Amino acid sequence: MVRRSPRGPAVLALAGAVLGITFSAYSTADYAEHLDRRVHDLHCSFVPGAQATAEAEACRSAMYSPYSALFKEDLWGGVPISLFGLGAFVFLATFALYLVLAGSRAPRRAVSFYGWVGITPLLVSVAMFTISITRVGALCKTCVGIYAASVVVAVGALWGVTRAGQGGGAVRPSGALGWLLPLVWLAAMGIVTTLPAWVYAQGVPDHRPYLTGCGQLEHPKEPHDALVRIRGANAIQPSILFEDPLCPTCKAFHDRLSAEGALERLDIQLALFPLDSECNWMLDRPLHPGACTVSKLILCAQNPLTALEWAFDNQEELTRLGAEGEPALREYLSRRFGAAMLACVDARETKVRLNRHLHFAADNSVPVSTPQVYLGDLRLCDEDTDIGLRYALKQLAPEVLR
Repeated sequence: MVRRSPRGPAVLALAGAVLGITFSAYSTADYAEHLDRRVHDLHCSFVPGAQATAEAEACRSAMYSPYSALFKEDLWGGVPISLFGLGAFVFLATFALYLVLAGSRAPRRAVSFYGWVGITPLLVSVAMFTISITRVGALCKTCVGIYAASVVVAVGALWGVTRAGQGGGAVRPSGALGWLLPLVWLAAMGIVTTLPAWVYAQGVPDHRPYLTGCGQLEHPKEPHDALVRIRGANAIQPSILFEDPLCPTCKAFHDRLSAEGALERLDIQLALFPLDSECNWMLDRPLHPGACTVSKLILCAQNPLTALEWAFDNQEELTRLGAEGEPALREYLSRRFGAAMLACVDARETKVRLNRHLHFAADNSVPVSTPQVYLGDLRLCDEDTDIGLRYALKQLAPEVLR
């Protein structure tokens, strides 16, 4: 039978692996750049090498999610998943290059081995894609680039196996060596895949000295008992949160707390802090129009946590209506909750209570941005509420982690 060279499939797999290396490298570089505890632009594009941009909310949501890295309890930010992808694509690119250069002289066992391991990035990509859709709720363009690269590698790898079954590739080597080589290749893949992550872990700085350096509440007790009490099912850690129901960052933080299993272990006092000049006299213009009205709705709710989570779940619609004007937002809330709820929103007692929340923030010199998080009376630094959340909780309140 005439041998059919595996070179064509190997070239395709090599191209996919190089693409995977490129996207994984950009994703890893973006992640590592945040180790200085500052906010940076991200490379969030389907085009490799595109300029980093601040308009990258989907990629930032993915990076801040609990699923973006491993060992987050042990290292600040953890070890990004993309590093393992980078190592795997390097191995797959190297092996594909070998198949390209060997051509029809490549052992059939080597082609078959590549067919098996070449689909592993695709399997991981399917899992991460599912998590992105069902858990994170956003698709990072850089991540999609990695998924696409995984598909190309898998197609090339499986095409090579099909061609080998039709007579492509040399049969040798045989005997004990023929069975030993795939084990050696598999071990090499494991080493190359994990080596970048090991090197990265050795270089992560110790962030413990920074965790307690962001101040604390001077007056942790609100004198009128006006704050909203949200006690988790297994609450063991007192905390105070300053949140705006129309703040996307607050929603993302709430989702991270829930995903980490920490929300049910917190005994929360919620201070509503709408960034809306309609009621917030610390602002000269509204950052989130309509946030005052939605905050008062939460104060009127029988179950404030349910109302807060409803506001987060419908944040885009509420933000749109708030931007249209107060009448549009009020009409929507009236249809959704009824006239009695709207009457409570307009009640003087509700306005006074919300104002006490704002005075509580002002008396404690809380920064006019949300969310602001306090474990007891210790302020959690902003950067420790996103990429470093699990590490900070492990160091400051380990009992809240499941």
